[in-house]
Amino acid sequence: MRITTAQRHDDFEINVISLIDVLLTLLMFFVLTTTFVQQTHMKVSLPTSSATPSAPSADALVIVIDRAGRYAIGNTPVQGDGERALQQAIVGAVGSDRTRSVILRADAESPNQSVVTAMDALGRLGFTHLALATTPRQGAH
Repeated sequence: MRITTAQRHDDFEINVISLIDVLLTLLMFFVLTTTFVQQTHMKVSLPTSSATPSAPSADALVIVIDRAGRYAIGNTPVQGDGERALQQAIVGAVGSDRTRSVILRADAESPNQSVVTAMDALGRLGFTHLALATTPRQGAH
């Protein structure tokens, strides 16, 4: 006859199902929220008011937009209309140098769409430094 003691050996068990549910919920939350973050790729230097205008960089690309919404790179008019023609003219002017700063000079009465189209063309080509040129108001000192 075998004599046994009255001790019971219970198996210790950890239920991790609820922990897995919480971790999967957190994982789905982080995956879904990170897909909605949009990074801006173009840095825009907003104009400031000053008594003395700053001189533009000598190697900066200057894009001019007139009242009718036509583009010019420096003093050379862009042949054609739209973003595609502007992109081709920019690539022809600067080649593969995308670190060059760009000065956008738009007439005060130029259409907003022309300015946005120029900014979009620059962004798609990979330019990161954009300055909007302004002129001082008459009589403002």
